Amino acid sequence: MKDGFLTVAAATPQVRVADCTYNTTQIFTCIQQAWKQGVRVLCLPELCISAYTCGDLFLQPTLLSGAEKALKSLLAQTAEMDMVYVVGLPVRKHAKLYNCAAVVHKGRLLGLVPKQYLPNYSEFYELRWFSPGDAGVDAFHYAGQDTLFGTGLLFTCENVPGLSIGVEICEDLWAANPPSNFLAPAGATVIVNPSASDEMVGKDAYRRSLVCDQSARLICGYIYASCGWGESTTDLVFGAHNLISENGTLLQESRFTCGLVKTELDLDRLTHDRMRTTSYKTEPASAFFTVPFTLSPEPTILTRPVAMQPFVPDDLSDRYARCEEILQLSALGLCKRLEHTQAKSAVIGLSGGLDSTLALLITARAMRILSRPVTDIVAVTMPCFGTTKRTRSNAEILAEHIGTQFRTVDITESVRTHFRDIGQDEANHDVTFENGQARERTQVLMDIANQNGGLVIGTGDLSELALGWATYNGDHMSMYGVNASIPKTLVRHLVHYVADLQRTTDPGLSAVLDDILATPVSPELLPAIAGEISQKTEDLVGPYELHDFYLYYMIRWAFPPCKILRLAEYAFGDKYDRETLLKWLRNFYRRFFSQQFKRSCLPDGPKVGSVTLSPRGDWRMPSDASYVLWQHELEQL
Repeated sequence: MKDGFLTVAAATPQVRVADCTYNTTQIFTCIQQAWKQGVRVLCLPELCISAYTCGDLFLQPTLLSGAEKALKSLLAQTAEMDMVYVVGLPVRKHAKLYNCAAVVHKGRLLGLVPKQYLPNYSEFYELRWFSPGDAGVDAFHYAGQDTLFGTGLLFTCENVPGLSIGVEICEDLWAANPPSNFLAPAGATVIVNPSASDEMVGKDAYRRSLVCDQSARLICGYIYASCGWGESTTDLVFGAHNLISENGTLLQESRFTCGLVKTELDLDRLTHDRMRTTSYKTEPASAFFTVPFTLSPEPTILTRPVAMQPFVPDDLSDRYARCEEILQLSALGLCKRLEHTQAKSAVIGLSGGLDSTLALLITARAMRILSRPVTDIVAVTMPCFGTTKRTRSNAEILAEHIGTQFRTVDITESVRTHFRDIGQDEANHDVTFENGQARERTQVLMDIANQNGGLVIGTGDLSELALGWATYNGDHMSMYGVNASIPKTLVRHLVHYVADLQRTTDPGLSAVLDDILATPVSPELLPAIAGEISQKTEDLVGPYELHDFYLYYMIRWAFPPCKILRLAEYAFGDKYDRETLLKWLRNFYRRFFSQQFKRSCLPDGPKVGSVTLSPRGDWRMPSDASYVLWQHELEQL
């Protein structure tokens, strides 16, 4: 449970219809397996102590007393197991019969939750035997224990922040207004659903979407366990479809196989998203009775997927779909700005690097959307002390294939004159030497835009903005920054996507894009050595794949440094050792806090993802905020 992670599971035991003794043995086997694997919350299927397909046998006292004895046996067998499990059984209360979920912790029956929405159509006739659960909570003695019975129960862990369990049963989820719609706003972060949903062609997709959509709508974890092998197949077949979802993301799934599926829910993610989503309305928990329990704290072994590049989908088709959408969104944003300002041209500083290449590709797409010629784009290369033949040549070839205007403005003498004016020794390759070139380039672009009635299109990306890797009032400034919310790891894939699109129609364009992708990332502000780039960005600030990883988890989920480091160790494995990860994590936090002043006055730019740093929208931070608390935590690491 360290760092907010909670190991959970869904399990389907093999059962025999109406054989409560056999079923209890199989259920206990699942519970034992889950316990040995560190599971702390386990969901078992609906009515699995008796089996779901007992039919009119549900009205037989022998079956009902057998189910109660079976639960009593489970309570005794699991008295030393520090986990919560939810198991289904028929429960007779006074003169009524209920389809219930028993919630158990360390041999204690925390409560019995009855099903609220009972099907009575087609293949399901539950209203023939069961009564729907009503609102409210009653004291009840069952399986040898005093417990609580009712739909208004919340099971809350007193020593695990953010862990509160709500229960709904099968058809409850299919209802127009499921019980979880009330449980989650009252505090439930994990919804457990013991189910007995039969299989039909295509039904699994609908069931999957229901579970995932409900977890997204309620910003919760959702554990769904359905019955399978051993149920009667007189008219139906059950497929043991088990699902675990977190806030819309399917983490684990199994079908047609009895047994256990497990993963970890991230309670920190859930509580953070509920806090930041002000449209998520919480409701007073007074309508529910809170049943407390405690779990002994212990480390959680991670098995859930954690991508090295959280901004980049692993699946190629998903990645290409995302690339296409980002290019279109960015181009549409620029279209509006060009139309509104009645700009006659778009001016781009084309360095032969990745960022300016992407900006040009987006701008060319915007011109096509507007039915304007790409000659309305003025691409400008501005060689100086550090420009290499490779990047300069790539810039010219790229502009030629796109079809833009192309201008070369050598700024070497202008910069030298400026250095003489301010008394800067050209042999002193300090920050003034570097930034003087960057600001001269921006001045050239702005003036060319004035000459052509145009806008300067910014090329800086999200990763550079996070690190402050930009010259204030140099490449930091533009009239519209199309790359402003695109991280460096994604920039590379966007350019590669366009290169792949052009393989057959324009192989020359693909070739130059491939060479740009193979060129080291560099601002080219220090003199080249033997004609090669001497200044490699990632040698100075660290690998962008690490910084993008840190940025995602710091901004999107507000994770503290200790949790980010743990996730990085897990995601990157042996690629980086702990010392290296920590070195660049410290550098990330130091630069992020110290460089906020640059982000506080950013140009406009389109938002294309969930992580952006626009001072007008997603990230509002004082420029002089102290990072002493984060620094202290980093020192402890």
